[in-house]
Amino acid sequence: MTRTGTALERACRYVGIDYAGAEVIRAGENTLYLLKGDIVARVGRPGQVEAAQKEVRVSRWLNSVGVDVVEAIPDLDQPVVINDCAVTFWYRLAEHHEGSMAQVAQTLRRLHQLVPPPSLQLPPLAPFVRLRERIAEARVFQPSDRAWLEQHLQRLQERYEDLPPGLAPGAVHGDAWGGNIVATTTGPVVLDLERFSYGPPEWDLASIAVDHFTFGSLTEGEWATFCDHYGHDVTDWEGYGTLRDARELRKVTFAAQMADQHPRLRDQARYRLRCIQGQEGGRPWHWQPVP
Repeated sequence: MTRTGTALERACRYVGIDYAGAEVIRAGENTLYLLKGDIVARVGRPGQVEAAQKEVRVSRWLNSVGVDVVEAIPDLDQPVVINDCAVTFWYRLAEHHEGSMAQVAQTLRRLHQLVPPPSLQLPPLAPFVRLRERIAEARVFQPSDRAWLEQHLQRLQERYEDLPPGLAPGAVHGDAWGGNIVATTTGPVVLDLERFSYGPPEWDLASIAVDHFTFGSLTEGEWATFCDHYGHDVTDWEGYGTLRDARELRKVTFAAQMADQHPRLRDQARYRLRCIQGQEGGRPWHWQPVP
């Protein structure tokens, strides 16, 4: 049995949820399983217990202020920690698809206007979390490339400390895109609260900008719709380049992490690296999605 499967089985026994027939929904930064009774279990990587605790708190807070959000199973002492892996349990979301740019913009604008209560213990935004570990573990890259990435990360951390003034800081999703703000028959729902934090709203806005200007996955019309509904174009801000580069570095290292598990992704990881090293011309680079 896999590490995540073992953690899930033990966590299910602890809380009294039936483990039989568990199906993997997605295996990425976290592993998601579908259980009986339309329950989704989320098994984190080792060392991510605090993030899982925060996810549960944020879900309950957003629900209490009227934001439609993925809902943690109530009346459970969550997360359940097994060998430093946090396991959390959630209600399965109804049929849904990626949110439109209007829905994503409107939802982010609402989130950014919320005032998190001190009791939420919302951590400050950590744009470089796990990057050093990902770089060190990236077997798909040569040692010289990992050294370049280390230096690039260091430069970005220094630039981030000197960001110019921007929008008022507040609650930020941390990993904003149409797959994490999805559309249902009753409206948009916020998913994936792992990176939810307190910081510059531009971090979320830069995420959407990268989808357009780096990935080329959003059309000019979709990008214009997003800016119009949010009421702000983050690319006009002097600090945008720093957040864009940080976002792109996260995308490169995530591809490398997944390539270690799925060899078919090695070429994509190496291509992304060459792009940010300036070897593949200018943006957009039309990066392919990584599961």
